[in-house]
Amino acid sequence: MATLVSEWLTWRTAMERALYGEDGFYRRGERPAEHFRTSVHASPRFAAAMARLLVEVDTLLGHPERLDVVDIGAGSGHLVSNILACAPPELAPRLVPTAVEIAPRPAEIPSRVVWRPDLPSGITGLAVANEWLDNVPLDVVERTPDGIRTMLVNPSTGTERPGPAPSDEDRDWLERWWPLREPGDRAEIGHPRCAAWAAVVGRLTRGLALAVDFSHSRESRPAYGTLSGYRDGSTVPAVPDGSCDVTAHVALDACVSAGERAGATSGVLTTQREALRALGLSGTRPPLDLAHRDPRGYLAALCHAGEDAELTDPAGLGGFGWLAQTVDIPIPAPLTAMSGQHST
Repeated sequence: MATLVSEWLTWRTAMERALYGEDGFYRRGERPAEHFRTSVHASPRFAAAMARLLVEVDTLLGHPERLDVVDIGAGSGHLVSNILACAPPELAPRLVPTAVEIAPRPAEIPSRVVWRPDLPSGITGLAVANEWLDNVPLDVVERTPDGIRTMLVNPSTGTERPGPAPSDEDRDWLERWWPLREPGDRAEIGHPRCAAWAAVVGRLTRGLALAVDFSHSRESRPAYGTLSGYRDGSTVPAVPDGSCDVTAHVALDACVSAGERAGATSGVLTTQREALRALGLSGTRPPLDLAHRDPRGYLAALCHAGEDAELTDPAGLGGFGWLAQTVDIPIPAPLTAMSGQHST
């Protein structure tokens, strides 16, 4: 790994270099599963739920001749591959699976999956951004005795110091979505994530775009921010030197507005727990008498219940935010029947 130049940079620039630069963390092919646990790698039942959502979208679209499923920030490509494996056979002739990822294509990915570094120009179907927005680089600001300042970071050490005042664009976003009240309060400027999400929604010809990520809302922003590092399965200091993943939670409520400006016609903001339960992942243990009638079936159902429980644990993966926005179709029925949904 190349050593990054020791200089004071904004966090957005430092993250961009550390994650996506010439020898950046993701550019060199690091796989998320090697550093932190994702829903995709926790259980293939996550992909099965996405496949069910894809079927719902296909029905609302009227079964188009071409049905896209796009995995944005695909990493190892397991999600789109598993959706392909879980989709009903009748969808196969029309299904066009695409992985959007800057890292090299893994050898094990099915040949029919299109592997590309950028978003398709048009999507008719389902686009999924699972733990992608949290890696979109952004700046960090702090309220100091001298006012709000953009924080600068030494990428070799992670040491910070106050820099210039935020730009007008940063201030406008802060005032609307993350106002800082007390000295020491910090915020992560989310408009780059809003722009990234708007680009996804803007590519929808017709269909549904789904963002799944660590998130927070305006009513409960963390006072000191969420900037974190991950390496080899552990949380580490967020040092943007290319040696670790650098991430921050997503203001999905701000992304709602960005999606609407990009053309979304309906939407829902909820949690993974509520959404996966609506899509059939209940986590309910099978009845004990099944163990006597069908031992293999009982063990399979018990395994599914355990995987569902992990995916829907409100203190873990189940606490992730789900933002679903559509263009020219309604929100699929399972997602409108949730008890924890918030229509947008």
